[in-house]
Amino acid sequence: MTENYSKPRQQAEAAFGKIQSQFFARERAFEELDAIVVARDEKTLRLREARLAKELQDSMKPAPSPISKRVRKP
Repeated sequence: MTENYSKPRQQAEAAFGKIQSQFFARERAFEELDAIVVARDEKTLRLREARLAKELQDSMKPAPSPISKRVRKP
């Protein structure tokens, strides 16, 4: 079922389709950027938690005893 539209209608439909495809491409780009931001934030949170756990573990270790230097008598 093909419909014949007037020339101005066909041009308007083509222009609308072009704008609509640009809109969807823009939305897709924003979705990709949002996904990148979410992934970066998740990684940052994981790394921060790992760093804090390591710092806590290191702070619970006993401090190493200082090495005393022997003084030789001449």
